[in-house]
Amino acid sequence: MTDGARIRVLLADDEHLIRGALAALLGLEDDLTVVAEAASGPEAVAMARAHRPDVAVLDLQMPGADGVTVATRLRAELPACRTMIVTGHGRPGHLKRALAAGVRGFVPKTVSAQRLAEIIRTVRDGNRYVDPDLAADAISSGDSPLTAREAELLELASDGAPIAEIAERAALAPGTVRNYLSAAAAKLHAENRHAAVRLARDRGWI
Repeated sequence: MTDGARIRVLLADDEHLIRGALAALLGLEDDLTVVAEAASGPEAVAMARAHRPDVAVLDLQMPGADGVTVATRLRAELPACRTMIVTGHGRPGHLKRALAAGVRGFVPKTVSAQRLAEIIRTVRDGNRYVDPDLAADAISSGDSPLTAREAELLELASDGAPIAEIAERAALAPGTVRNYLSAAAAKLHAENRHAAVRLARDRGWI
């Protein structure tokens, strides 16, 4: 099979050992070639712009921007690039955000490399694959009142980071972050952002 007929894959994961091992395993597939790797959200966007992959395999939680945020940007800038999320933290809220962002695949990190290769092919062909257990959890969790941006910022606030740090990680002004978090807390009837994080996690929305 010629390189031109291969599926061009971008791998984005901030865990270097996992990303390297996955790249090596996917490289054994006759019809796949890993054209770029990234360790952060912004780097994933830059690598996608430079290499124009057919499929971007994105870790959900990365520095700078999470996988869903990256998928949203790629959908706008590179509509021919299919996106899929691989996660070790498959909460229902993540799946709903991902589907809303146009993500075509959503799988846990426990998936084998061979199975991941099959799912990459499925996604490249324009089909969708969602892990059945994650899908069942999402259906049972109810609809989130949070916008994608509110959910993203609550996730960034989950480790107790101050507003200034959250703003830097999200590339937003501190006042904007404060407004989003206040809106999220109000929607969840929470007294502050920390309580809002707990409530959102309990209900599977982040």
